[in-house]
Order: sequence, then structure tokens, then C-alpha cells
Amino acid sequence: MDSLLQYFHDLYVEMKDPWAIIGWAGQIVFGSRFIVQWVASERQKKSVIPVSFWYLSMVGSLLLLAYGFYVKQPVYIAGYLFNCVVYVRNLHLIHNQQGEA
Repeated sequence: MDSLLQYFHDLYVEMKDPWAIIGWAGQIVFGSRFIVQWVASERQKKSVIPVSFWYLSMVGSLLLLAYGFYVKQPVYIAGYLFNCVVYVRNLHLIHNQQGEA
């Protein structure tokens, strides 16, 4: 029981670190994109990916990329850096398509 209490105490102390807050914020933003996609799909009664999905993906990835650089984790850096390229490309295609319409 003491180890469980110590774990939560350490987690609380870590949350006071601004970089931990940035990492958690990135996770929350990144995860929220699925809720947005789910709600949009339910409203249209089919699977859709709204533009906001890509913006949430980008913001979440940038926050997690910054956190990855801070904690010096190459797995975070490589993964979220590549993700950002994909998100920028999708947003570029969406905005080009809207400009043609």
C-alpha cells in the first residue's frame, strides 16, 4: 500500500514540472481528436474525418514532439516528427480542395 501511495505522490510531484504538463497537454489534445472524429461520424451516420481532427493531431503532435526533445527520447521525436509531416500534407490538400470549390 505504501508503494502505491508513493507512486501517486511521485506522479503529483512530477505534474509540477512544466514539461510534464506540456506532455500531458499534448496527450490530451492528441487523444481528443478521436472524440471529435467519433462525434462527427455519429452526426453524419458514416465514418468521416473532420478538418478539426487534423488540427488537433498537429497541435498534439507538436506538443509531444517538444516534450520528446526535452526528455531526449528519439522514439517520440521520430514518431511525432513524421506525424507532423503527414498532418501538414493533409491540411494542405484540404485547403487546396476548398480553394478549388
